[in-house]
Amino acid sequence: MTIRLAGILVGLGLTAVLLLWSLVPGAVALVSGPPAEKPAYYVFKEEPVSPAGGFSFDGPLGKWDYAQLQRGYAVYKQVCSACHGLKFVAFRNLQELGYSEEQVRAEAATWNVPGIDPNTGEAVLRPGLPTDQFPNPYPNNVAAAAANNNAIPPDLSLMTKARADGSNYVYSLLNGYVEPDPAKLAKAQEAGFETPMGLYFNPWFANVNLAMPPQLYPDLITYDDGTEATTAQMSADIAAFLTWTAEPKMIQRKQTGWFVIAFLIFATGLAYLSYKQVWAGKKPKKK
Repeated sequence: MTIRLAGILVGLGLTAVLLLWSLVPGAVALVSGPPAEKPAYYVFKEEPVSPAGGFSFDGPLGKWDYAQLQRGYAVYKQVCSACHGLKFVAFRNLQELGYSEEQVRAEAATWNVPGIDPNTGEAVLRPGLPTDQFPNPYPNNVAAAAANNNAIPPDLSLMTKARADGSNYVYSLLNGYVEPDPAKLAKAQEAGFETPMGLYFNPWFANVNLAMPPQLYPDLITYDDGTEATTAQMSADIAAFLTWTAEPKMIQRKQTGWFVIAFLIFATGLAYLSYKQVWAGKKPKKK
Protein backbone atom coordinates (compact mmCIF):
# COMPACT_ATOMS: atom_id res chain seq x y z
CA MET A 1 0.00 0.00 0.00
CA THR A 2 2.82 2.38 0.88
CA ILE A 3 4.66 1.64 -2.37
CA ARG A 4 1.49 2.17 -4.39
CA LEU A 5 0.80 5.49 -2.66
CA ALA A 6 4.38 6.60 -3.22
CA GLY A 7 4.07 5.76 -6.92
CA ILE A 8 0.88 7.78 -7.21
CA LEU A 9 2.49 10.76 -5.50
CA VAL A 10 5.55 10.59 -7.74
CA GLY A 11 3.32 10.41 -10.82
CA LEU A 12 1.30 13.41 -9.69
CA GLY A 13 4.49 15.33 -8.96
CA LEU A 14 5.89 14.64 -12.44
CA THR A 15 2.58 15.65 -14.01
CA ALA A 16 2.60 18.91 -12.06
CA VAL A 17 6.16 19.66 -13.18
CA LEU A 18 5.29 19.02 -16.84
CA LEU A 19 2.19 21.23 -16.60
CA LEU A 20 4.18 24.05 -15.05
CA TRP A 21 6.91 23.60 -17.66
CA SER A 22 4.39 24.03 -20.47
CA LEU A 23 2.16 26.71 -18.92
CA VAL A 24 4.57 29.06 -17.15
CA PRO A 25 6.32 30.41 -20.30
CA GLY A 26 2.94 31.22 -21.85
CA ALA A 27 1.72 32.90 -18.69
CA VAL A 28 4.88 35.00 -18.47
CA ALA A 29 4.49 36.04 -22.11
CA LEU A 30 0.85 36.96 -21.49
CA VAL A 31 1.71 39.09 -18.46
CA SER A 32 4.66 40.79 -20.17
CA GLY A 33 2.46 42.10 -22.98
CA PRO A 34 2.17 41.52 -26.73
CA PRO A 35 5.12 39.91 -28.58
CA ALA A 36 7.80 42.21 -29.93
CA GLU A 37 7.21 43.42 -33.47
CA LYS A 38 9.25 41.49 -36.01
CA PRO A 39 12.05 43.45 -37.73
CA ALA A 40 11.44 44.87 -41.19
CA TYR A 41 13.69 42.34 -42.91
CA TYR A 42 11.62 39.43 -41.57
CA VAL A 43 9.25 39.68 -44.52
CA PHE A 44 12.03 38.36 -46.76
CA LYS A 45 13.11 35.42 -44.60
CA GLU A 46 13.24 32.06 -46.38
CA GLU A 47 13.69 28.54 -45.02
CA PRO A 48 16.65 26.57 -46.43
CA VAL A 49 15.83 24.38 -49.41
CA SER A 50 17.47 21.22 -50.77
CA PRO A 51 19.07 20.92 -54.18
CA ALA A 52 17.08 19.04 -56.82
CA GLY A 53 17.03 15.40 -55.76
CA GLY A 54 18.44 16.16 -52.32
CA PHE A 55 21.84 15.05 -51.03
CA SER A 56 23.12 11.49 -51.29
CA PHE A 57 23.80 11.39 -47.52
CA ASP A 58 20.25 12.31 -46.53
CA GLY A 59 18.14 9.80 -44.60
CA PRO A 60 19.04 6.69 -42.59
CA LEU A 61 20.41 4.88 -45.67
CA GLY A 62 22.38 7.84 -47.03
CA LYS A 63 25.89 7.45 -48.45
CA TRP A 64 28.65 9.81 -49.50
CA ASP A 65 28.85 10.69 -53.16
CA TYR A 66 32.65 10.77 -53.38
CA ALA A 67 32.64 12.37 -56.82
CA GLN A 68 30.55 15.20 -55.38
CA LEU A 69 32.84 15.54 -52.37
CA GLN A 70 35.85 15.86 -54.66
CA ARG A 71 34.04 18.50 -56.72
CA GLY A 72 33.17 20.30 -53.49
CA TYR A 73 36.82 20.28 -52.49
CA ALA A 74 37.67 21.83 -55.87
CA VAL A 75 35.13 24.62 -55.19
CA TYR A 76 36.59 25.19 -51.74
CA LYS A 77 40.18 25.33 -53.00
CA GLN A 78 39.53 27.55 -56.00
CA VAL A 79 36.90 29.86 -54.49
CA CYS A 80 36.27 29.63 -50.75
CA SER A 81 39.85 29.22 -49.52
CA ALA A 82 40.64 32.81 -50.47
CA CYS A 83 38.73 33.95 -47.37
CA HIS A 84 37.81 30.90 -45.26
CA GLY A 85 39.95 28.34 -43.46
CA LEU A 86 39.39 24.70 -42.48
CA LYS A 87 41.38 24.58 -39.26
CA PHE A 88 39.96 21.25 -38.06
CA VAL A 89 40.74 19.37 -41.29
CA ALA A 90 44.17 17.99 -42.23
CA PHE A 91 45.35 17.29 -45.76
CA ARG A 92 45.66 13.60 -44.91
CA ASN A 93 41.89 13.50 -44.34
CA LEU A 94 41.45 13.91 -48.10
CA GLN A 95 42.21 10.19 -48.43
CA GLU A 96 38.69 9.63 -47.11
CA LEU A 97 37.40 11.32 -50.29
CA GLY A 98 39.00 8.66 -52.48
CA TYR A 99 42.41 10.23 -53.10
CA SER A 100 45.48 8.02 -52.87
CA GLU A 101 48.32 8.69 -50.44
CA GLU A 102 50.50 9.98 -53.30
CA GLN A 103 47.74 12.29 -54.52
CA VAL A 104 47.25 13.67 -51.01
CA ARG A 105 50.98 14.31 -50.62
CA ALA A 106 51.08 16.10 -53.98
CA GLU A 107 47.92 18.08 -53.17
CA ALA A 108 49.25 19.17 -49.78
CA ALA A 109 52.40 20.47 -51.44
CA THR A 110 50.34 22.87 -53.58
CA TRP A 111 49.35 24.77 -50.42
CA ASN A 112 51.57 27.13 -48.45
CA VAL A 113 51.38 26.73 -44.68
CA PRO A 114 53.08 28.68 -41.85
CA GLY A 115 56.45 27.30 -40.82
CA ILE A 116 59.74 28.19 -39.15
CA ASP A 117 63.04 28.65 -40.96
CA PRO A 118 65.37 26.14 -39.24
CA ASN A 119 68.37 28.39 -39.81
CA THR A 120 67.03 31.77 -38.70
CA GLY A 121 63.98 30.85 -36.62
CA GLU A 122 61.88 33.32 -38.59
CA ALA A 123 58.30 32.63 -39.66
CA VAL A 124 58.09 31.51 -43.28
CA LEU A 125 55.66 29.81 -45.62
CA ARG A 126 56.49 26.28 -46.72
CA PRO A 127 54.78 23.62 -48.87
CA GLY A 128 52.18 21.71 -46.92
CA LEU A 129 52.56 18.15 -45.65
CA PRO A 130 49.76 15.57 -45.28
CA THR A 131 49.88 16.08 -41.51
CA ASP A 132 49.25 19.84 -41.75
CA GLN A 133 45.84 21.44 -41.28
CA PHE A 134 44.38 23.63 -44.00
CA PRO A 135 45.82 27.11 -43.43
CA ASN A 136 43.85 30.23 -42.58
CA PRO A 137 44.16 32.77 -45.41
CA TYR A 138 44.67 35.60 -42.89
CA PRO A 139 47.30 35.84 -40.15
CA ASN A 140 44.78 37.16 -37.60
CA ASN A 141 41.25 38.53 -37.21
CA VAL A 142 42.37 42.13 -37.59
CA ALA A 143 43.78 41.43 -41.04
CA ALA A 144 40.68 39.40 -41.93
CA ALA A 145 38.34 42.23 -40.94
CA ALA A 146 40.42 44.84 -42.75
CA ALA A 147 40.23 42.85 -45.98
CA ASN A 148 36.49 42.16 -45.78
CA ASN A 149 34.65 45.39 -44.99
CA ASN A 150 35.14 44.85 -41.25
CA ALA A 151 33.54 41.37 -41.38
CA ILE A 152 35.62 38.37 -40.28
CA PRO A 153 35.07 35.36 -42.58
CA PRO A 154 34.27 32.36 -40.34
CA ASP A 155 36.15 29.08 -40.41
CA LEU A 156 34.15 26.55 -42.41
CA SER A 157 35.23 23.31 -40.73
CA LEU A 158 32.03 23.00 -38.68
CA MET A 159 29.76 25.39 -40.56
CA THR A 160 27.04 22.86 -41.37
CA LYS A 161 26.90 21.90 -37.69
CA ALA A 162 26.83 25.52 -36.54
CA ARG A 163 23.75 26.41 -38.64
CA ALA A 164 20.27 24.91 -38.46
CA ASP A 165 19.69 22.54 -41.39
CA GLY A 166 23.32 23.24 -42.23
CA SER A 167 23.73 21.44 -45.55
CA ASN A 168 20.63 23.02 -47.04
CA TYR A 169 21.54 26.36 -45.47
CA VAL A 170 24.92 26.49 -47.21
CA TYR A 171 23.36 25.44 -50.51
CA SER A 172 20.55 27.99 -50.23
CA LEU A 173 22.87 30.81 -49.17
CA LEU A 174 25.38 30.38 -51.98
CA ASN A 175 22.65 29.83 -54.55
CA GLY A 176 20.40 32.54 -53.10
CA TYR A 177 21.70 35.93 -54.18
CA VAL A 178 18.51 37.27 -55.74
CA GLU A 179 16.75 40.57 -56.19
CA PRO A 180 14.15 41.24 -53.46
CA ASP A 181 10.50 40.81 -54.37
CA PRO A 182 9.25 44.32 -55.32
CA ALA A 183 6.00 44.01 -53.33
CA LYS A 184 7.82 42.81 -50.22
CA LEU A 185 10.53 45.41 -50.71
CA ALA A 186 8.03 48.26 -50.77
CA LYS A 187 6.40 46.98 -47.59
CA ALA A 188 9.74 46.54 -45.83
CA GLN A 189 11.02 49.96 -46.88
CA GLU A 190 8.01 51.54 -45.22
CA ALA A 191 9.27 49.99 -41.97
CA GLY A 192 12.78 51.30 -42.54
CA PHE A 193 14.48 48.39 -44.30
CA GLU A 194 17.47 48.98 -46.55
CA THR A 195 20.54 47.15 -47.78
CA PRO A 196 23.51 49.31 -46.70
CA MET A 197 26.38 50.06 -49.03
CA GLY A 198 28.88 47.19 -48.99
CA LEU A 199 26.30 44.54 -48.04
CA TYR A 200 24.38 42.17 -50.29
CA PHE A 201 20.76 41.01 -50.15
CA ASN A 202 20.30 37.31 -49.42
CA PRO A 203 17.00 36.06 -47.92
CA TRP A 204 18.70 32.95 -46.47
CA PHE A 205 21.09 34.92 -44.27
CA ALA A 206 20.20 35.77 -40.66
CA ASN A 207 19.23 39.40 -41.32
CA VAL A 208 19.18 39.15 -45.15
CA ASN A 209 22.04 41.68 -45.51
CA LEU A 210 25.29 39.80 -46.00
CA ALA A 211 28.86 41.13 -46.15
CA MET A 212 30.01 38.35 -48.51
CA PRO A 213 29.36 39.19 -52.17
CA PRO A 214 28.14 36.48 -54.57
CA GLN A 215 30.94 33.97 -54.99
CA LEU A 216 29.67 31.45 -57.53
CA TYR A 217 28.94 32.08 -61.18
CA PRO A 218 28.32 29.62 -64.04
CA ASP A 219 31.54 28.05 -65.36
CA LEU A 220 33.60 29.73 -62.65
CA ILE A 221 35.69 26.56 -62.35
CA THR A 222 36.26 23.49 -64.50
CA TYR A 223 35.47 20.12 -62.94
CA ASP A 224 37.88 17.27 -63.68
CA ASP A 225 34.97 14.85 -64.23
CA GLY A 226 33.33 17.08 -66.83
CA THR A 227 30.31 18.05 -64.72
CA GLU A 228 28.78 21.36 -65.79
CA ALA A 229 29.71 24.01 -63.24
CA THR A 230 26.39 25.77 -62.76
CA THR A 231 25.83 27.94 -59.72
CA ALA A 232 23.38 25.41 -58.28
CA GLN A 233 25.80 22.52 -58.94
CA MET A 234 28.74 24.24 -57.29
CA SER A 235 26.54 25.28 -54.34
CA ALA A 236 25.41 21.68 -53.81
CA ASP A 237 28.95 20.34 -54.14
CA ILE A 238 30.52 22.71 -51.62
CA ALA A 239 27.58 22.12 -49.23
CA ALA A 240 28.22 18.37 -49.41
CA PHE A 241 31.96 18.87 -48.88
CA LEU A 242 31.39 21.08 -45.82
CA THR A 243 28.97 18.50 -44.44
CA TRP A 244 31.78 15.97 -44.68
CA THR A 245 34.28 18.31 -42.96
CA ALA A 246 31.82 18.79 -40.07
CA GLU A 247 30.69 15.16 -39.82
CA PRO A 248 33.26 12.89 -41.50
CA LYS A 249 31.94 9.83 -39.65
CA MET A 250 28.27 10.46 -40.46
CA ILE A 251 27.83 7.40 -42.69
CA GLN A 252 29.67 5.09 -40.28
CA ARG A 253 27.42 6.39 -37.49
CA LYS A 254 24.30 5.61 -39.50
CA GLN A 255 25.56 2.12 -40.34
CA THR A 256 26.39 1.49 -36.69
CA GLY A 257 22.90 2.64 -35.76
CA TRP A 258 21.33 -0.10 -37.86
CA PHE A 259 23.43 -2.76 -36.09
CA VAL A 260 22.44 -1.31 -32.71
CA ILE A 261 18.74 -1.37 -33.64
CA ALA A 262 19.03 -4.97 -34.87
CA PHE A 263 20.78 -5.97 -31.64
CA LEU A 264 18.14 -4.27 -29.49
CA ILE A 265 15.36 -6.05 -31.37
CA PHE A 266 17.18 -9.38 -30.95
CA ALA A 267 17.81 -8.72 -27.24
CA THR A 268 14.18 -7.75 -26.73
CA GLY A 269 13.10 -11.04 -28.32
CA LEU A 270 15.44 -13.00 -26.05
CA ALA A 271 14.15 -11.13 -22.99
CA TYR A 272 10.55 -11.92 -23.93
CA LEU A 273 11.31 -15.62 -24.48
CA SER A 274 13.17 -15.74 -21.16
CA TYR A 275 10.20 -14.15 -19.46
CA LYS A 276 7.87 -16.77 -20.95
CA GLN A 277 10.22 -19.58 -19.92
CA VAL A 278 10.72 -18.39 -16.35
CA TRP A 279 7.04 -17.78 -15.68
CA ALA A 280 5.65 -20.62 -17.78
CA GLY A 281 4.80 -22.81 -14.76
CA LYS A 282 3.54 -20.05 -12.56
CA LYS A 283 -0.15 -19.44 -12.23
CA PRO A 284 -1.66 -16.25 -10.88
CA LYS A 285 -3.05 -16.52 -7.38
CA LYS A 286 -6.80 -16.52 -7.07
CA LYS A 287 -8.25 -13.61 -5.15
